[in-house]
Amino acid sequence: MLKAVIFDMDGVLIDSEPLHFEVDLMVLRMLNINKSEHYLERFVGYTNPAMWKIIKSEYSIEKSIEELIDLQLTTKLKFLAESNYQAINGIKELLVEIKNNNIPIGIASSSPRIFIEAVIKKLEISDYFDNWISGEEVEKSKPEPDVFLKSSELLKVNPSECIIIEDSRSGTIAAKSAGMKCIGFRNVNSGNQDLSKADVIIDKISDINFSRMKALFEES
Repeated sequence: MLKAVIFDMDGVLIDSEPLHFEVDLMVLRMLNINKSEHYLERFVGYTNPAMWKIIKSEYSIEKSIEELIDLQLTTKLKFLAESNYQAINGIKELLVEIKNNNIPIGIASSSPRIFIEAVIKKLEISDYFDNWISGEEVEKSKPEPDVFLKSSELLKVNPSECIIIEDSRSGTIAAKSAGMKCIGFRNVNSGNQDLSKADVIIDKISDINFSRMKALFEES
């Protein structure tokens, strides 16, 4: 039975992957590393520390991971504040429908908590969520299931009673590893993501509603 819905944030609630790509490429250029968005696609769903640990190792970057994250995050918060970003089409309607059915809702994102809260404030959607958690607050980031398991714990619901909405390969793997149902949202701005692990794949948020989510549990 469906008892909780957990949303990824970037690429699901807000179409922010282009912002992440732009800022991350900018930071790489500052480090004299010239790459394309394709290089960054493999990091969609990763936490910032996990991403920079790999890049730092590959390119022997002298700056510390903390310094890299600080530069990256400061720039992203500024970009977000100055942008006209809105919730992805269909998100607010879906949140209203879930809330009207008295189902708790969480956010489990790889972004830092400060960025999650900045996005929620920007979109004016905080009232819909019972809690939110960053992948930086658990031991292992996606594709490990830790952040989703912690979210279900906070929502006081068994993992098998949760459904995840994700746009990344690492996120769908994490959701299924957590023993949860997963809807894969094919967001073209999130790059070429393999969502084959998801129970259902959609091309737009309006393709999913509360009845269809409940049906996923009835089919199993």
